[in-house]
Amino acid sequence: MNAIVKRSDRFTEADIDSEIVIMRLDSGEFFSLSGTGAEIWRLIDGTRDRAALRLALSDQFLGDESAIPADIEEFLSHLKEMGLLAD
Repeated sequence: MNAIVKRSDRFTEADIDSEIVIMRLDSGEFFSLSGTGAEIWRLIDGTRDRAALRLALSDQFLGDESAIPADIEEFLSHLKEMGLLAD
């Protein structure tokens, strides 16, 4: 199991209503997450791998479960490019 880990030294975050606002510490850039993106972010707790994320999301959201793995990969890839996830 390869747990997904946030690089907490690179950002600060605030949970505001149903949205998560993240600020990159190196650039001061802000962005927000809502819906599925916010839920994936919340689930990345350093103990879950991709399979555990898929299972948790399929339990929470109704819809096409076959799309979940691709959506997770795309989101994790974006977070990694931003330097918010450990290698």
